[in-house]
Amino acid sequence: MKAIVWTKYGPPDVPQLREVKKPTAKDNEVLVRIHATTVTAADCELRAFKTLSLFWLPLRIYIGLIRPTRIKILGQEIAGEIEAVGKDVTLFKEGDQVFASTGLRLGAYAEYTCLPEKGMMALKPANMTYAEAAAVPLGGLEALHILGQANIQSGQKVLVVGAGGTIGTFAVQVAKHFGAEVTGVDSTEKLDMLRSIGADHVIDYTREDFTRNGQTYDVIFDAPGKSSFSRSERSLKQDGEYLSANPGPSRPTRTVRGAGTRRKKVVSGYTSPRIEELAALRELIEAGKIKSVIDRRYPLEQIAEAHRYVDTGRKKGNVVITLEQNSKT
Repeated sequence: MKAIVWTKYGPPDVPQLREVKKPTAKDNEVLVRIHATTVTAADCELRAFKTLSLFWLPLRIYIGLIRPTRIKILGQEIAGEIEAVGKDVTLFKEGDQVFASTGLRLGAYAEYTCLPEKGMMALKPANMTYAEAAAVPLGGLEALHILGQANIQSGQKVLVVGAGGTIGTFAVQVAKHFGAEVTGVDSTEKLDMLRSIGADHVIDYTREDFTRNGQTYDVIFDAPGKSSFSRSERSLKQDGEYLSANPGPSRPTRTVRGAGTRRKKVVSGYTSPRIEELAALRELIEAGKIKSVIDRRYPLEQIAEAHRYVDTGRKKGNVVITLEQNSKT
């Protein structure tokens, strides 16, 4: 089968298209014929190994200290069709159309991959193409899982930092589903897109600093980890919550006390999403509440170009890789 093989840490042209052995499903696994995957900022960080210092050594040991040795195929999101099932599999059958997050198993940049039946995988939303569905698991799960911890009430004000990215575009839509008044923060070229997916207000961070405009919010969700609680605190209401999907070396959840009775909660995205949340995402999608935003599509052969584009930081929503499925090898 065709796969993008990662042999060393470095620039976008490091991963190379090669022929590798097609995997075989274990007794508790399914073999998925991949129709679409994505290139995320996280993939690019792993490729070059520009990751948070807190996780640098554990990830380097897990993947390979000098070069990738234990895992050689990048990619964390897939949508495809189950071609074969292990003898102990009961939740899925051959022919099922699924979407999934591969997690730290990675392996999505290939024509086939094997996943455990009880992994982060569910039937694909009926109203989505493979390309649209492949863009959901990472950003959609992170947004639903972290915002779900805030117990957002109808009418509350939610600010999403990095609203135009993989996680941010879903966070805007999830917050709107919860009934919030949503403000999206991102660069100039992404603002129209943010309005199109439901943002009530937008802030161009190249022209305005949301921490200095006098507005306050019940929840601030920093999707890319570009801000910080200390910088954002003045923009939080009393008893407000600061959420981060990329928190850096901090405690997962803590309460910060200010003057008088002021209490502000900091929630960091260290806890893992649950399979029930992937099923909930599918229901929201099929109900027309959430959609994926796709900026560009590339064939598997142009993976380097896709990585270069994501590295620019200009992508709107998601970059999708589509696979030609005319080879059985």
